[in-house]
Amino acid sequence: MVMSIDNVRGFALATSSSAFIGSSFVIKKIGLKKAGDAGVRAGSGGYSYLYEPLWWIGMTAMILGEVANFAAYAFAPAILVTPLGALSIIFSAVLAHFILNERLHMFGVVGCILCVVGSVGIVLHAPKEKKIDSVNEIWHLATQPGFIVYSCIAVAVALVLIFWVVHRTEQRKMLAYIAICSLMGSLTVISVKAVAIALKLSFNGVNQFIYVPTWFFIVVVIICCLVQLNYLNKDWDSQNATQIATELCGFVTIVAGTFLLHKTRDMGNAQPESASLRGECELQNH
Repeated sequence: MVMSIDNVRGFALATSSSAFIGSSFVIKKIGLKKAGDAGVRAGSGGYSYLYEPLWWIGMTAMILGEVANFAAYAFAPAILVTPLGALSIIFSAVLAHFILNERLHMFGVVGCILCVVGSVGIVLHAPKEKKIDSVNEIWHLATQPGFIVYSCIAVAVALVLIFWVVHRTEQRKMLAYIAICSLMGSLTVISVKAVAIALKLSFNGVNQFIYVPTWFFIVVVIICCLVQLNYLNKDWDSQNATQIATELCGFVTIVAGTFLLHKTRDMGNAQPESASLRGECELQNH
């Protein structure tokens, strides 16, 4: 299957985005460690990392990665761009192995391999981008009852995690941080897609910034990114890259294994059943 030119551009931008973001995690991790030695750690509510140059270098790499990811949404469908973000975990895990001396466990290696295989499968079968002539079209899709219900549930769960779970659990704080970032990230995708389309159409001479939905999507992107940035720093300050990659990839492994088990549970009985039917037919013929 031949990919369209826009999909190839989106793929290249999304892959380079994962490389920048993956490397930024490691650089920011080093900066967070240095800042933690000199002041209050980010995991304990401190913000001393804002005075650490290495953290800002990592932040610059992350911004470059997010810009590339942002541009990728303007060319390729979200179903192609979003899963490729998982490659940033692999980039960070490999770099952490060589730079931070954090060893990746076998379970994490298997999960990383599954992420690569899944990403390749999605890339090969990615659909062509649907032509969108206005941000109002995305607004129409975003205001469908199903998505509105999901958005309300995602925001409610995120608020519960922020104001209740994080302050009451110590051992599972990292899972709460990841859940908050994931929920906010799910809402960021459609907003980033809308803003990227708005910029693309505006550069082509069709101004989209005269519409209120465009500015609404921009506000959503800013809020979600700030929330993710805050809790991502807390997460990386309290855990190393290997632990995070192992747990995230392990989650992918469990989901994939469960899905395959469910889809193939009746395959083992199919052949014996057909064989018995053939046997019964032969007996009847005799």
